[in-house]
Amino acid sequence: MKFGKSKQAGPLSPGLARTIEEITARYRKREALRFENRIYTYQEMNEESNKIAGGLAGLGLGKGDRIALMLPNIPEFVFSFFGIQKLGAIVVPFNTMYKGREISFILRDSGAKAIICLSNFSNMIQEIQSECPELKHIIITGQRTFVFVEPEGSVNIQMVFERGRFPDPKEAFFTVGEVLVEVFRKLGAADAWYSHQGAVRAGGRKLATIMISEIENLYICNIMTWLKPMDTAPLFKVLYVPPEIKERALEPMTSILQESGTDVPLETFKQVLVDSLGSRLGVVFEEGRLTRDEKIAYEKNRALAGRLV
Repeated sequence: MKFGKSKQAGPLSPGLARTIEEITARYRKREALRFENRIYTYQEMNEESNKIAGGLAGLGLGKGDRIALMLPNIPEFVFSFFGIQKLGAIVVPFNTMYKGREISFILRDSGAKAIICLSNFSNMIQEIQSECPELKHIIITGQRTFVFVEPEGSVNIQMVFERGRFPDPKEAFFTVGEVLVEVFRKLGAADAWYSHQGAVRAGGRKLATIMISEIENLYICNIMTWLKPMDTAPLFKVLYVPPEIKERALEPMTSILQESGTDVPLETFKQVLVDSLGSRLGVVFEEGRLTRDEKIAYEKNRALAGRLV
């Protein structure tokens, strides 16, 4: 979430927006927030809030509009909360543990025109966006994309496309999704279908996650899928989740083995994927060193991963 220079969206409305300005004028250099050994002063907090208010105004949002917040306890929640207040809009915060139907109901019921969320929620929001007629903007922040892997059974694929190959990101999502459906069906997962941007499902459960980002003149596509069922026990040993909501912490997932009854080797999956991609895109794949564009994509993902360690 980058919204340029610090500036207010317009005259301040009374209440919290004016209060944060008054507190900043009095305690400008004092500590306002502390998060993971990073300290934000009142001045920094106020400036970040102003950037968000100005950016939201630039999207055509204004007084009285509902803006949803789906963020955990991170500084971006505070900046966004006060930025929305400065805009004169209405904050609609909700639990990050909520899933598709719950999120869809809140967005429809509130009439939210925008949502600010972490990157790992963006695909889920895009899937339900068509159910929320008022929702026009999905704003991503936090650089916290969580993709859970099982060493023995998950497959992580990265592909790099020139932007000119697809007219827009939606077409890139659709093409990759359709190719994956073809691959899964060839491997025996007959119920596989492409639900919307970001997901291939089978029997209501997620079989693959698709993430597409843009850098320079490229689309960088990352795919996570599962050959075998994921064992979540090791995950919950290092990621604490209260027992009463553990079943909601992860979206229901499935695997090729569960859907087809066949234990598909990685090399078999790779060959079927390469054949389907080559046929759909009209290209020939050759093994070799990374190209310049592939190196850019790899280094970008490596840099993001380094921030999460």
